[in-house]
Order: sequence, then structure tokens, then C-alpha cells
Amino acid sequence: MNPRLRELQPYPFEKLRALLGPAPPPDSGPTPIDLSVGEPKHPAPDFVCETLADNLAQLSTYPTTKGTPALRTAISAWLQRRFGLDVAPDPEREILPLNGTREGLFSLAQCVIEPTPGALVVMPNPCYQIYEGAALLAGAQPHYLACDAATGFVPDYRSVAETVWDRCQLLYLCSPGNPTGAVIPLETLEYLIELADRHDFLIASDECYSEIYPDESAPPPGLLQACAALGRRDFSRCLAFHSLSKRSNLPGLRSGFVAGDARVMQEFLRYRTYHGCTLPVPHQLASIAAWNDEAHVRDNRRQYREKFAAVLEVLDGHLEVAMPDAGFYLWPRTPIDDETFARRLYTEQGVTVVPGRYLARPTAAGNPGEHRVRIALVAPLATCREAALRVRRLLEQC
Repeated sequence: MNPRLRELQPYPFEKLRALLGPAPPPDSGPTPIDLSVGEPKHPAPDFVCETLADNLAQLSTYPTTKGTPALRTAISAWLQRRFGLDVAPDPEREILPLNGTREGLFSLAQCVIEPTPGALVVMPNPCYQIYEGAALLAGAQPHYLACDAATGFVPDYRSVAETVWDRCQLLYLCSPGNPTGAVIPLETLEYLIELADRHDFLIASDECYSEIYPDESAPPPGLLQACAALGRRDFSRCLAFHSLSKRSNLPGLRSGFVAGDARVMQEFLRYRTYHGCTLPVPHQLASIAAWNDEAHVRDNRRQYREKFAAVLEVLDGHLEVAMPDAGFYLWPRTPIDDETFARRLYTEQGVTVVPGRYLARPTAAGNPGEHRVRIALVAPLATCREAALRVRRLLEQC
């Protein structure tokens, strides 16, 4: 077996199952409400499902690793519209479809990391655990940058030692952040691009929550947008990852893409030809329909706004929590330690959330996830409000 497998930590939900123990018997308490998993529960768009159903005969066709020109063109046009790019990414050289962002974010590291002594992959802390596993299995070491309240839950990139950037081969960004919901400002993205030039590393920007935001007039900026602001039309050293899972409530479609540096994309395509992950043709056609429509995405945001408003109204004055910049998570500070809070919330109120320490890593400065929990507002509005009422009941007993 690959000895690097031993370096992988249990996934947060494995730790959560161990913490909570066996599920209580039916009728032994409140109806369970699971707000632990970031799986969208809004209905998938009907027109996307119809497109998928109408093209099932295409399952008899092998899909190509590169995807169809029509899909890559639709993605390119969406990127140009969404981020105001003066020049659209080249569908032939700068875009590749993915089986969701998770698969692409992991496989990129296996493609681009040179496992030399001291090689680093820099990532936020807390973070999506895939970044860590990708680094370890590629033969590099993760280097964690704290996301805490003092810096608005965005890492203080300017305080990172030059020696770290010298050893960095890949920088993972997550904006909007999981679990914090923090958005990296455009000016910071521009600074990181200039930093990548000076120290010769790649930036992989995970932007899968970018289409869930509260203010319709202020969408989160993206890495390719920062490239454009710098006049960097070749997207050198920059790769942006997007998905239909959150944007269009299509987690089961496993459809995403990566766009950016053509030189890297050429090698990533070569790797993926052997890697074997291709998007079925019916999924590609359904994806084209989704990327070409914004009405369902606006309605999706409206539903999340309603849930945030209802939940925050219930919790106001009872829990240290604020509206995130974007995304569908709450990241409150708990009055007792996060594991105890999560366990009591489950056993006494039937609500499942994730202890923050499970999503972060301990460092010399501490674990930035301690005394926080992640609450995914993915359930229907009434269910989210009921969960908030139960949280408030628990808080009254703490």
C-alpha cells in the first residue's frame, strides 16, 4: 500500500459519527434535523433534468476527457459574463470539464506537485479536507494559514514568511470560504498573483460557493477577474474551479470545470487522460443548459436569503453569529467547547452540526475551529427555523 495513505486523517463526518454514537431510536426525541452536510436540498432545475432525460441515448457514446466544444464554449461565455472579463477564456486551451470540483482539486495536486524535500502546499485553516489529502498524497506537506475573526476569516497572507512562499508549489484558495463564508477581496487576489510570480507557485482557487451571496449587486470576485484587473489575459499561474453542485442544486450531476493557465491545462489534460475521469455526454448537455441560465440561480439565492434572515432573527442576542459574506454556512462561536455543544445539540435537541475543530488543524497558534460549529442552512426554510429555535433552547440551558 502507498505509505502516504497513513498520513490521511479521518474525514470530519467519521469523527462526527464517533462523537455522536448510534442514532437514537425513533420516537425517542425531537424529529432529527441534519445541518451537518453541505448538500443542497433545493430542487434541481426542471429544465436541466429534462435535458438530461432527453439525452440518455448518448450514454452509448464514450465521452472525451476534454469534453465537447459546446460545453467548453458555454463555460467560457459564463465566465466572461459573470466576472466581466474583457476577453473570454479560450475554450480550446483554457477550460476543462471536471467531475465536480472535488475531483479536480485533488487530481491537480497529483499532476503539478514535484515531491522534492520541503515542498509545501499552502491552504486555509479551517479548510476543505481535500486540499490536505491532495498535498499529502502528492508528496508535499500542507502548510496551514489561520482564518480567524481578527482578520475577517481570510488568512493574513502578507504576514507569511518569505521562506514559506519559496517552498510553496501550490496555493489553495477557497473563496467564499468553507466553512467561514468569507470572501477574499479583489485586491488580495491581485497581491497573491504577484506573489506567485515572485516565488513561482500555482494558485488553485476553489470558487464553488461563488454564486450564493446575499447582495445581488455585489457578487464575490474571482481569481480570473483579478487576472483581468492586472491585464493578465493569459491567466498565468492561475486556475479557477467552479461547480454546478451549489450554484444549480445539482450535486449528483458531478459537473464542474477548471479554467486558467493554458500551459498548466495542457499538462493537466494529459494527466486526466490517464486519470480516467470524464463527464458523460448527457451530463455535459445538461450542464450547458444550467450554465446558460441565471434565473434559477437568482431564485436559489433568494431562498438562502430567506433562511439566513429567519435563522439569524431567532438567534439574535443568544449566539455569537453573523451573516457570512457568501455561501450557505453559519460559523458561530459557541459558549462551551464545540464538541460538547454539538453532542448536546444532537442528544437533547436532535440537531446535527459539525464541531469546528473537525474542519481545522491544530497549529502552534491553536486550532482556529475550536469553540465554533458549522451549520449548513440547506434544509427547507421551516426546518432551518425550527433548528434555530432548538439551538436557542440549548443555549438557554448552557
